[in-house]
Amino acid sequence: MSMTVRAVTSADLDRVVELDRRLTGQPRADFYKRRLAAQAADPKSFISFAAADGAVLSGFFFAHVLDGEFGGQAPVVVLDALGVDPDMRGRGVGRKLMVQLEEAMKALGAKEMVTQADWTEHALIRFFGANGFSLAPRLMLERSTADVEIDVPVETPSHGAEIDLSDPSGDQSAALSRDVVPVRSMADSDQAAIVHLDKKITGRDRSGYYRRKIAEVMKESSVRVSLVAEIDGQFAGFVMARVGYGEFGRAEPVAILDTIGVEPAFARQHVGRALLSQLFANLGSLRVEKVQTEVAWNGFGLLKFLERSGFAPAQRLVFRRRVG
Repeated sequence: MSMTVRAVTSADLDRVVELDRRLTGQPRADFYKRRLAAQAADPKSFISFAAADGAVLSGFFFAHVLDGEFGGQAPVVVLDALGVDPDMRGRGVGRKLMVQLEEAMKALGAKEMVTQADWTEHALIRFFGANGFSLAPRLMLERSTADVEIDVPVETPSHGAEIDLSDPSGDQSAALSRDVVPVRSMADSDQAAIVHLDKKITGRDRSGYYRRKIAEVMKESSVRVSLVAEIDGQFAGFVMARVGYGEFGRAEPVAILDTIGVEPAFARQHVGRALLSQLFANLGSLRVEKVQTEVAWNGFGLLKFLERSGFAPAQRLVFRRRVG
């Protein structure tokens, strides 16, 4: 029989899980169950393809669509799970899956595909290189959630120096601030304030992005990892994160920090640090031991803030591939 490429279905679950276990050594059945359920609920945001020779599944790709995370300005497809049967390698299975994913991207209007790998995953990195990926101009940072204290020195700029107060890097303070700045779980009613603040910072109206993100927050309301800070009852800033269960071959849950903003009027009042401190505490209570984020290599203000908040380079590389 000739090999065909089609969408992954629930009937493929056992074969996908078994193939993934052979390749990674880790059972990730829950991840794939969640992904197929998410795909059924929101087919515009989740993509999957299986390469099959008759009834025998030889490989698979799972991807999801980002549209605004990490400050992005256009839809991006994230390839976050893939596998090819070792007995079928060298037969173009991965390439056929890649071609099908490219076609799906074109239909979505996405022109960039991104993915990640640990720097020690040499075979996977070779596959990415052979399929047109290159290193993305982004850095992966991570931090343990074990220590919620954010203890960094105050730096006073020299006279006349200008600090960008429209992002958290302008929020420089020395005391742990959760007790000073009240932080609560994000609510649907926060959407207007979040969109307004984001437009101040980015100059763009990303109301569609935040509508989608806040809907996700409300659906996962038991996992309180998207937070809002208030000062004297006024909206002062927010942080949005999610807990990933299995993306990029991870066996343990990892929190992904993708959006943070501080109201310029409340800069230097501990807002950014209060938000992160509470986020780390909440993640620790969920037994999520690590939080990761991506930053543009030249996002020096945000890099400075994250470094002072305990983040350091992760042992992971970010790759991208242009399409069209």
